[in-house]
Parts: sequence; structure tokens; C-alpha cells
Amino acid sequence: MRQPPLHSTPSSAGASLSRRAVIAAAAAGGAGLLHAGRDRCEAAESDATATRRPNPIAVSTYSYWRYRDDSKLKIEECVDLAADAGFDAVEVLHVQMEDESNATLQRIKQRAFRQGMDLCGLSTHQTFVSPDPDVRKKNVEHTIHCIELAYAMGIPTIRVNTGRWGTSGDFDTLMANKGIEPVLEGYTDEDGFGWVKEGLEQCLPAAEKCGVVMGLENHWGLGRTADGVLRVLRDVPSPWLKATLDTGNFLEDQYAQYQKMAPETVYVQAKTYYGGGTWYTLEIDYDRVAKILRDVDYRGYISLEFEGKESHETAIPKSLAMLRKTFAAI
Repeated sequence: MRQPPLHSTPSSAGASLSRRAVIAAAAAGGAGLLHAGRDRCEAAESDATATRRPNPIAVSTYSYWRYRDDSKLKIEECVDLAADAGFDAVEVLHVQMEDESNATLQRIKQRAFRQGMDLCGLSTHQTFVSPDPDVRKKNVEHTIHCIELAYAMGIPTIRVNTGRWGTSGDFDTLMANKGIEPVLEGYTDEDGFGWVKEGLEQCLPAAEKCGVVMGLENHWGLGRTADGVLRVLRDVPSPWLKATLDTGNFLEDQYAQYQKMAPETVYVQAKTYYGGGTWYTLEIDYDRVAKILRDVDYRGYISLEFEGKESHETAIPKSLAMLRKTFAAI
């Protein structure tokens, strides 16, 4: 008996349909898995954004020391107090250091390590605003020395200043005039910015070699305004020179100036004034500051600089609680 052609067999046709159904089902299932996987990834990304870690909160040893005769604590004592208060890190005020020997630097670093905290910043002072080349050279050497101190302690950034003309006489007079002072007779701000550019450029090789970022602060003088700081950063374009934003050093249009500086900011010093400020009291809306920094995805340290008259024993814990709440994860 002759068999019917295979292609015309009912059973063969059914098998072909079954295969097509299986392929179609597999394709649909694969697409479903693909969509499900994408949905899971998007959900994970959303969760990661929602649970982004909070900014670490540090405290400057200046907050305890404050140039006050009744509060001249040693740096190691400040480290211990910061740990007891619950800070994440400590910023060291350079002028507070009584000894710069390597043994002392390593002892400070070890003290912070044993307390479970980072040493996150070194706050230094210098001025490049002087017509005297020897003065400028001395300040370049001082800044390079501070970069090397930071490196020895494992600190990733130092606060630097442009410097000022020095025509105010004393600091109290400068503060009374809101940080504004006359230009030295016979010179201009253009001269000053040129000296600042020259000085910071000479510090860059040491900063790069040591891996220490110089953070130019809005700190009176030519850096009194955000425009002044940003001009210097444009004049000296380098990843080793960025901005340190001090929330207490803009005495007018502060939020607009915070916004200007925020994209270049690698470190934030946050002022509080419990008990009234030593030189002035500035009202700062830290919720607004936090939003400005969040908008540029700033994830670095917020370092407390308490500059009030209240006892540090009570004012610093209050400051920490406020900053923790304000800069908590979104």
C-alpha cells in the first residue's frame, strides 16, 4: 500500500502547528522576561536613588578651639570629643597645631583611626595678594608645606585662600566692614588676581604629586565673592584646584552665591552661631543649602565650623543633630 505524501499527513501538519505555537510562546515569554528584567533594573535604580547615603558630617577642630583663650584644646582632644559626639570625620585647623613633627602627625592620624573617623580636611591660611615677590614666595612654600602635612596625615584636601590687601588693619575692622577693604595704593585687583594665579600654579605640582586637592574658599580678600573664587578657578584650570564652600562667608546674596559655587565645590564648611556669633550672626537656611548641593549631586563632607559664643559642650551636639537631619539621605 502506497503511503500518502508526508507533507499532506494530518499528524505532520499538527506537529508543525505545535512547533510554531511553542516558538511563539517562547518569544512571548522572552519578551515578558525582558520587560520584567527591565522593570526590576528600573526599580533597583529608583531604590538606589531613594536610599543614597547621607553626606558624611565632619567637625573642624576650630569649632572647639575658636581662637578663645578658654578653649585652646589640643587636636587629639578635639578628635576624642568629635568621636564622642558622633561625627564621621575631623577637619584639622593648621594654626592649632603645636607640633608638626612626623611623629605627631602620625599620632593624630592613629588617634582618628582608633576612634573610627576620617581626617578629611586641613584648614590653612595663606595670602598671595602682595606686591612683594618674597612674601608671595614664602606663601607658596607654606602652602606646599601644608599639602605635604595633609599627605602625611592621609588628608585628601586643604582649604586655601586668595589672601587680601591687608589695608584694614586688624581682623575686627575687616569684619566690621563686611570683609571689604581698600586696594593697596598704587595697585589694582587685576594685579592681585595675577599674583594669586601665579602662586596657585606653583603649588599644583605638589598637590598632584601628593593627591591633595586645594579647595579655594570664599574667605575675604579677592575670594570674598563667588565670582572672585570662580575667576581664579578659570584662570587656573586643574582638578587639583577646586572650591571649598563656606556657608558663613557670604554676607550678601548668599543663596545666589552658593548656587554659583556649588558645581565646583569639593568640600563644605557649615557655620552655626549658637549663643550669637563671635563677629556676626548669619541666618542660614540649611534646608535650602542642602537642596542647592543636592541639585549638583554633591556627596562630600559637610564640616561644622561652630562660631558662636555658647559653650561647645552644648552647641556642637545641637549643630550635629541639625546637620544630620538636614543632609540625611533623600
